[in-house]
Amino acid sequence: MTDQARYPGYDVLAKRTTLSWNDITRRVIDRRLAVPRQPRHFNQAQWATLQALCARILPQPGDRPPIPLAAYVDQRLVEGLGDGYRFASMPDDREAWRRGLAALDAEAETKHGKPFHAIGIAEQDALIGQLQRGELQHPAWGDMPQKTFFAHRVIPDITRPYYAHPTAWNEIGFGGPASPRGYVRMGLDRRDPWEAAEAKPGQEQEAARKNARVG
Repeated sequence: MTDQARYPGYDVLAKRTTLSWNDITRRVIDRRLAVPRQPRHFNQAQWATLQALCARILPQPGDRPPIPLAAYVDQRLVEGLGDGYRFASMPDDREAWRRGLAALDAEAETKHGKPFHAIGIAEQDALIGQLQRGELQHPAWGDMPQKTFFAHRVIPDITRPYYAHPTAWNEIGFGGPASPRGYVRMGLDRRDPWEAAEAKPGQEQEAARKNARVG
């Protein structure tokens, strides 16, 4: 069963004007949806490589507009949003991303004669695998540890915004922040009326009917 079929007819944004969301929630979600689709921190070469990297770290379904993951990485750096700590072996986040993307392009140019975004998917995945294992050799990496860059910048910076986006919430049946309405039926496999209904085999129409009334 696909994610779309798992919660048929469910659209978390239908909650926007209901008691499920308050003004703070609406402002936060509206801001996420309005993220600029063009880079403000990255240059065009970095942007192309970042988009290609996002597409391999978290491939998205082709039957809906993709969540703009590269735009959220860009926004994070523009606004200087950090984790509240930094590994002593790592440069600051802006420099880490600049160096990491440049090094990926340098590795791709050395091995395949093209920048990372222009090589094939199999070649991209092979380079990402080497990055994860810390096996890449180009001097462009400098003293930045590849495994730390992959585990603590690439993965969280790309995956966190995916699951903070309403499109992903529709896929997993999430209703957004619990404030102010909260949840009442806390028992195992129980569902509040304002939660998404998961489709069981043979009950897809019933789930769609319930999801059309979620608010």
